[in-house]
Amino acid sequence: VLVIAALASAASAEPIAIDRAATILGNDKVPAECSDIDCMIDLAYAHDAKARAIAHALLADTGDVVGVGETQDMDGGFRGTIHLVPEWPVARYRRQLVWADAAFRDYDDFFAKLFPADVAQPKYRWRDLEVKFVRSVKKHTPSAFAMPWQVEINVQGSLLVSADRVRETLFHEIFHMNDSDHHDWSDALRTDYDAIVAKCGVDTKCLTPYAPSDTKVRGGTYYAFTQNNGDPVHEYAAELALRYYREQREMLRRKKLSKKAFKCGPAENARAWDALVTEFFAGRDLVPACKT
Repeated sequence: VLVIAALASAASAEPIAIDRAATILGNDKVPAECSDIDCMIDLAYAHDAKARAIAHALLADTGDVVGVGETQDMDGGFRGTIHLVPEWPVARYRRQLVWADAAFRDYDDFFAKLFPADVAQPKYRWRDLEVKFVRSVKKHTPSAFAMPWQVEINVQGSLLVSADRVRETLFHEIFHMNDSDHHDWSDALRTDYDAIVAKCGVDTKCLTPYAPSDTKVRGGTYYAFTQNNGDPVHEYAAELALRYYREQREMLRRKKLSKKAFKCGPAENARAWDALVTEFFAGRDLVPACKT
């Protein structure tokens, strides 16, 4: 029952069409010998049985189609221009597929437990995604990036060094998809965000109480407050969503937090938290109210 409830909350998702799946799986069109996506997975992963089994299982269990991205030059903002090439998550790179698989299954478990059938369901999608692997040439960034209902994963991304880091990085990226689907909702946080940046600049000590996560870029600035990185308020919002996931997951597992709740920091934190929880997560928050 819990799993059914969680799947229902992602009901806006539609299965990936076979023509689209063909592109993800490295074909200009559906191969003549195939009439379904599973057949194309067999062809794409013919030389790696373990990766092939994971790709089949993800399609069956989450609706995700796992393949490769396209060759492109990306404007990486402060990172400079990044050349990306397709890279299959097989052999030496299969570990990234294993970790991504674990992440997507964790999300199903998380949403099922946080949103049982008897509570309001989130306006949030995490299934039926295009999952595409790439490799950055002579760089290790970005670790991942999102487009509408697509996530591209860099097999040698600097953040993707463990199952937990992959799981949290992908949650950040999936929020970007949902933010876009909600008409760039994160713009609602701009007034407080701009005030924080105006107050602190790149002073890490000043920014610390406002930072949703401890992720920093080279040079020491929190990622949530790094400028020349697309629209930075969108990154702040994605880090805020990641903090929600971390705190709710910890409450589900331990019934308490290991450190101070984000919403119990400065007033700006509380406003951003309440807005996020209301917009995406049906007001559901297991973290106790802050002490006055």
